[in-house]
Amino acid sequence: MAKDTKKKEIKRIAVFTSGGDAPGMNAAVRAVVRTGAYNNLHVFGIKRGYEGMIDCDLVRLEVGDVGNIMHRGGTFLKTARSQRFMTPEGRRTAYEALKAYDIDGLIAIGGNGTFTGAMVFSQEYDIPIVGVPGTIDNDLYGSDFTIGFDTAVNTAIEAVDKIRDTADSHNRLFFVEVMGRNSGFIALNTAIGSGAASVMIPEKDATLEDLVDVLKMGARRKKLFSVVIVAEGNHFGGASEIAKQVKELFDFYDTKVTIIGHLQRGGSPTALDRVLASRLGFSAVEGLLEGQAGVMAGLVNSKIKFTPFEEAISKNRKPDNQLIRMAEILAI
Repeated sequence: MAKDTKKKEIKRIAVFTSGGDAPGMNAAVRAVVRTGAYNNLHVFGIKRGYEGMIDCDLVRLEVGDVGNIMHRGGTFLKTARSQRFMTPEGRRTAYEALKAYDIDGLIAIGGNGTFTGAMVFSQEYDIPIVGVPGTIDNDLYGSDFTIGFDTAVNTAIEAVDKIRDTADSHNRLFFVEVMGRNSGFIALNTAIGSGAASVMIPEKDATLEDLVDVLKMGARRKKLFSVVIVAEGNHFGGASEIAKQVKELFDFYDTKVTIIGHLQRGGSPTALDRVLASRLGFSAVEGLLEGQAGVMAGLVNSKIKFTPFEEAISKNRKPDNQLIRMAEILAI
């Protein structure tokens, strides 16, 4: 639960990005630094996430240091996954580094792993932490959208649009694998936005036979090509495995596989991600000053909401069933 941290106790804060990078992280850091400066806080950036925290790799950030960065992909603070922070010794070293800089509060920008570390850290030590959801997977409970998701979907749709040209020219069936870990948000939205014939996501209760029936229906309508979007965490396997199994059941099309991969994590963030990141970064600092701790700042129904880390990482968030049904109907 949020702790009662009085505003006067927060004088020096630090912000870091951790885990996988996501387009819009720089916009969130910019918002944190400038909101902090407006409130007369000393703001520090921690390089390389929890690894940099352990190594005491902190740098003072002024307003000018975050100019001209919000349009850039990735994170200028860099990021890393830290095995050392998973140990009590590593967290103790990190805490001592923060105390050496007299840090009163932290802003953690990242996803599930980042907030798991933040939750444990805040339980062990007396430092308030507010999280900002930065992950393309869009799988954190407590926010309708996470930073980077919209950009990832746009990147995937752009790729599928290009693949569609080749599929149409050669009478081909393309299985396109997108990222999202165990979440189908990217795949579902990419399928709807690109007009795909079908989508395979972890949250959808379907069989390969169901997919084959869809493809056969298209063939009867003399549909010359098809594109199927596959979420990487699909329980039937990746796009290559699914394509192999489907070809054994139905070989009407010349079947190809494309894995978009890490292209979805890069590139300039969309306007939606820039605005979302700015709102969440701003709200995270204001939340710290109002006494919030051990929580994630999220956007729910266009309003800022603070959700405890434990709920954000443990509660299962799934795509809307109506969207799944709509994708099936529009693909006929």
